[in-house]
Amino acid sequence: MPRNRPGHVRAGNLRRRTTETGPGPGPAIDGLSSRALSEIFRLEHSRNHLRPGDVGAAVRRWKDYVHRPERQLWDDHEQGNPHWYCCGDPFEARALLDTVMQAMSPRNARQLRRIVSRLDGAPNGA
Repeated sequence: MPRNRPGHVRAGNLRRRTTETGPGPGPAIDGLSSRALSEIFRLEHSRNHLRPGDVGAAVRRWKDYVHRPERQLWDDHEQGNPHWYCCGDPFEARALLDTVMQAMSPRNARQLRRIVSRLDGAPNGA
């Protein structure tokens, strides 16, 4: 049986690694090292309550929420937001980020914690 050429094998692996969140092996979160991203990737594939791309989506959802104008945040606090049922609850996303930070190694969790704390302290309407 003839052996496969290395280029053909690598091309097959690249096609297999492409997911619905985009090409590549893991989440795309700006400000994280490749080591932290690979640990998040391993967590998403080893924990039964996480799916691939959940952490990146949680960061985006929390970022979108904290950058809303303050009056909209106050309305959400007073009345709730009916769109959270379809689009995802940002407070659940923040709780997921806390859970992931606790499961990560201290060095990598520090990087993710720095990103989330910047979002927590972000001025509204910016």
